[in-house]
Amino acid sequence: MLELLLVIGGLVVIGLIGLLAVVLTPPLMVELGLWGLAIGLLIGIPTGWGYHVVLYRTLAVRIGLPSRWWHRPVELHPLLTPREYQEVRPWFVGGALGFFLCLAGGVAAIAGMLMMRFYP
Repeated sequence: MLELLLVIGGLVVIGLIGLLAVVLTPPLMVELGLWGLAIGLLIGIPTGWGYHVVLYRTLAVRIGLPSRWWHRPVELHPLLTPREYQEVRPWFVGGALGFFLCLAGGVAAIAGMLMMRFYP
């Protein structure tokens, strides 16, 4: 369900970026996009790191984690108890928010640069 909401949210943001492309000037789009990217990195990197640390510390006590478990950590969520999941979830959501901001900011900055290049 969360993945579906992220996809729908991403599509809405892409649509809004297209709408804003008509309203905003390309240099302003690039600037706002880079700010969104920077804020996403500032949020996403620490919370993503924290998510992996908390998930590892929670599960390593009980089970032996598979090698390269960090490639697909969401697959380990069913192994968490409800209490453990409540401890991991804020870090997971924070990392997802940071990733989403990076994605939206990057798309906005690229769209602004392309507009400056091809539509002077």
